[in-house]
Amino acid sequence: DINQPDFIKDPYEKLANLRKEMPVYLDSVWNKVFFTRHADIAALLKDKRLGRTMLHRYSRDEIGWPPPDPREAPFRRYQDNVFMDMEADAHSRIRSLVTKVFTPKRVESMRATLERTTHKLIDAVEANGKADFVHDIAEPLPVIMIASLLGIPDEQIQYLRPWSNAIVKMYELGYTDQQVEEANRAATEFMEMIGGLAAERRVKPQDDLITELVQVENQGDKLTEDELRATAIFLLNAGHEATVNGSSLGLRALFQKPDQFKALKDAITQGNTSLLKTGVDEMLRYETPLPMFERYVLEDMDFNGVKLERGMEVALMYISGNRDEARFTQPNELILSREDNPLLTFGLGTHYCLGAPLARLELQVLFSVLFTRCPNIRPAGEAEFSSGFVIRGLNKLPV
Repeated sequence: DINQPDFIKDPYEKLANLRKEMPVYLDSVWNKVFFTRHADIAALLKDKRLGRTMLHRYSRDEIGWPPPDPREAPFRRYQDNVFMDMEADAHSRIRSLVTKVFTPKRVESMRATLERTTHKLIDAVEANGKADFVHDIAEPLPVIMIASLLGIPDEQIQYLRPWSNAIVKMYELGYTDQQVEEANRAATEFMEMIGGLAAERRVKPQDDLITELVQVENQGDKLTEDELRATAIFLLNAGHEATVNGSSLGLRALFQKPDQFKALKDAITQGNTSLLKTGVDEMLRYETPLPMFERYVLEDMDFNGVKLERGMEVALMYISGNRDEARFTQPNELILSREDNPLLTFGLGTHYCLGAPLARLELQVLFSVLFTRCPNIRPAGEAEFSSGFVIRGLNKLPV
C-alpha cells in the first residue's frame, strides 16, 4: 500500500526487493502496471507508444472511457489546459510558446532576488534560535519566487500555497469527495485571479511572466485564455512542489549524513560551487520529491517481454529507479560529489521538466545562504512526513 505511512517514510527496502524479485507487476487495486528499474523507466519515458493522455489518438468511446465526471468540472477546466498532460501537436504548441518566455536567462536573472528572499526568511526566525524549516523557509521561498516571476501582487501571495495544496491532492492515488470540492474551489478562484491579472496586463504591460504569456506569439499562434490561466497556475504548482519537498528532504538527509553535511558546509565556505551543483542533484536523487509518474499505453506493445495492452496505465517509480543498484554505485548512500548521476527526478523525453533549471537554482541558493548564515543548524525534533506518496515531502522539520 503506497499510501501507508511507514512506506511513505521509508520505501527503499521494499522497492529494492521489488527490483530484484518483481520489477514489473500489475497492481490489481489501482489497475496499473508498476515499473521499478531505472533502465525500464528511462526507456518508457522516451517511448512514443506511451502518453500522458490517449485523447489525441482516440475518442472516449473507442477506448471505453466514461464521460468526464461532472463533479470535477471546475478542476478539469484547469487540468485539461495543462500542457504537461497533453501529447503530440497540442503539447508541443503550448510548450514552445512557454519556452519562449520561460528562458534560462530569465531564470538566472532571479538569483539576486532568491538570495535576498532567503536572507529575509532566515532573518525572521534567526533570533528565536529555532524554526520549522518546512513552514518558515522551504514553503515560502519558492512560492514568493514564482509569484514574483509571474507578477502576482504581494497581497495575493497568501492564497497560492493553499490553492496549490488543494489542487495537487487530485494527483494522488485516491481522493475524497471533500478533496474534490476543495480542488474545484481552488482551481476556480486561482483561474479567476490569473484571468484578472492577465486582463490588467493587456492594458498595462509589466516586466513579468503573465505579461509575456499574454503577449507571446509563435508563427501567428497565441495561448487561449484558459491555456494562459492554466499555464500560469501550472508553473506555480510545479515550480514549488519539488523545491519545497526537495529542500526539506535534502536537509533531513544531510542531518542523517554528518560527513556529507560537513563537506557541503566546508565547500560553501570555500566557495566551491561544483560540490553545491552535484550535491543538489544528489539530494534530488537520494530522496525523490515526486516519486511516481503515470503514462497510458497507446497501442498493444511488447516491452522486454512484457505484454502491455492499449489502454493500460503504467506507473513509473522514479523513487525506485533513483536507487537502482544496477545503475548507481552505492545507491543508498548520499554522495554529494557524485558526477555519474542520471537521476530520473525531472523526467526524460518530450515531457522533461521545464522548471528543472529553476528548481536547481533555488536549491543551490537556499543551501548556500542557509549554511553561510546558520553553519550550526541541527535538527530539533522528529521530521513529520505528509500523507501523500505521489507528491512526497515533509509537513514539518524542526531545526
